[in-house]
Formats: sequence, C-alpha cells, structure tokens
Amino acid sequence: MASILEHIPLPSVDRPFGIHLWPIFDKAWTAVVGYPAADFKFVPFETPMSTLKSTSIFIVVYYAIIFGGRALMRNREPFQLKTLFLIHNFYLTAISGILLALFIEQLVPTVVRGGVFHAICDHSGGWTQPLVVLYYVSLWPLVHLNYLTKYLELLDTVFLFLKKKPLTFLHCYHHGATALLCYTQLIGSTAVSWVPITLNLTVHVVMYWYYFQSARGIRIWWKEWVTRLQIIQFIIDLGFVYFASYTYFTSTYFPSMPNAGKCAGEEFAAFAGIGILSSYLVLFISFYFATYKRGSKQTTRKSLRRMSQAPLPDPLAVAGHANGKTNGATATGAKTNGVTTRSRKA
Repeated sequence: MASILEHIPLPSVDRPFGIHLWPIFDKAWTAVVGYPAADFKFVPFETPMSTLKSTSIFIVVYYAIIFGGRALMRNREPFQLKTLFLIHNFYLTAISGILLALFIEQLVPTVVRGGVFHAICDHSGGWTQPLVVLYYVSLWPLVHLNYLTKYLELLDTVFLFLKKKPLTFLHCYHHGATALLCYTQLIGSTAVSWVPITLNLTVHVVMYWYYFQSARGIRIWWKEWVTRLQIIQFIIDLGFVYFASYTYFTSTYFPSMPNAGKCAGEEFAAFAGIGILSSYLVLFISFYFATYKRGSKQTTRKSLRRMSQAPLPDPLAVAGHANGKTNGATATGAKTNGVTTRSRKA
C-alpha cells in the first residue's frame, strides 16, 4: 500500500495538479508548430499579429465579414447549425480549461515564492518565457495553427448572422476592442496581463459550458451568474490594472507620492488596458440591469438597453424604412417577436 501511494502524483507548489502539465503542452506545441515551446520568442514586427497594421487589418476584416455576412443572409432562411454550434462551444470550454490549468501551474510557484506584487509587476514574475507562450496561445489562437483562442471565439459572431440573430453593439464592440487590447498588452509586455487572462479563461469555462448545455436543450438555472461573473471579472481586472498603473506612474514621475515600487510594462499599454476594460465594465453592468433587473424604472431600463443591447444599424434596412418599405424585420434582418438579445462574451 505504501509503495502504491509513493507513485501517486500529489499536488505541490511546483505541480499544483500532481502531474507536470508543461511537458505535455510542449509536445503538443512541437507537433503543431514544428519547434519546442522554449524556442518561441515574441518579437514585435516579426512575430505574426505583432504590428498595429496587421491587428487593424484583422479588425477591419472581422467587421467586413459580419456586416457582409448579415447582408448575404438578409433574404435567406437562417441556418440551424446545432451540431457545429455544440462542437464549437465544447471545444472552447475544453481549451479554456486546459489553458487555465497551464497558467495556474506557472503562476502558483511564482505567487507563493515571490508574492503577488512580484507576479504582477516584475518581468521575472509575470512575463516569463512560458507565460509569454501561453499569453500568445490564449490571445491569438488560430494564427499559429496557423496561432493557436481569441480568434476562434470570433466564430461566435459568424454563428449569430448565419442563424439570423441580432448583432448587438456590446457583442461586436467587445470582439474588436479585445483584438486591440491583446495587441497592446503583448507589445507593451505588461506583467499584470496574467490577471485578466486567467480570469477571462475562468469565465469562459463557465460561459461556454452554459452555451453548450443550452444548445443541447438543457435548462440552466444559473444563466444570470454568467453575466455576474463577467462583471466580477472586470472589477478584479481593473483593481489590479489600476494598482499596477498607479504604482508605475507614481514611482516614475512622482516618487514622493506613496507607491509600491516599479512595475513592468509600457505606458500606452496601461492606458489601453484601463480604457478598454473600463468600457467593458460599464457595458456589462448596463446589460445586466437592462436584462435581469425587472423591478428597475422603465425609463432607466430602456436607456440601459439602448446602450448595451442595441442592434447594430443595417444601412439597407434604414433605407427601406425611409422609403416606407418594411416587413417587420429588425435592423439585423432577424425578426424579434419581442425577444430581447443577450450578451455572448466575457
């Protein structure tokens, strides 16, 4: 019995899950990209998707596809796509869980031995080579597979217009802004990046599992908690980002003010992180109150709904209304029948 227990992998600081996950990931990485993960280097202007130009082109193409796709679907019947939708959501649940476990394995030893400040403000804590690999994999999937999960998540919007569901401002803004956010943090080498990424992966495990079960026809009682978790995520994100930015700027420009010391990262990345994450928090709080707080004042709910749930305008539909032609369809080409839209992203 003692000999059997000796061979059972037990959790430790260096191996939180008992087994060492990184070698397994490294084998998968090598099989896909042709070289070990240890050889990966993120080099601005050399690594794919490492320039503002390439990121901007991607964002433009994304919006061109969703608006063009919506136009193509205007006079067509919606696709059902249930099986493909199930596979998509199950895959994203699994890959988010795997990446989260890999991040935890890398971060637990750093936080335990070096402390939280070391982990969020020192390159040797939050910007190690393995973490950079995981940042790149989790932020730019599909670009190195031909990159390995933010880009795959953009298929969410493709499903929406193929199924003729409304394209809301919150959903489409979130995707475009997230692509820009990912670019700024990778270029800016912000050590605090692991906080938003790991929290986002945690939310995605819950969210995509919810969508997977919902697509199977299973009624989920905790639907409201998906949005609550998204809001909690952004509050925690901003707490860390505001702290890291404050201590960076005070220690750099106002050393006489109280601060915790130097914090790694570029200034433009700090401003981008604060601005984009703050906008997410405002929009998701607005969405939550407009969707779930039925007892709030009607005028308040209407204004909040306009902000977070408003369908993106369809120029052709607007022109049709101007000419007095309407068939009862919304600006997205989908008939609402009184059904409100909902958030799809974290």
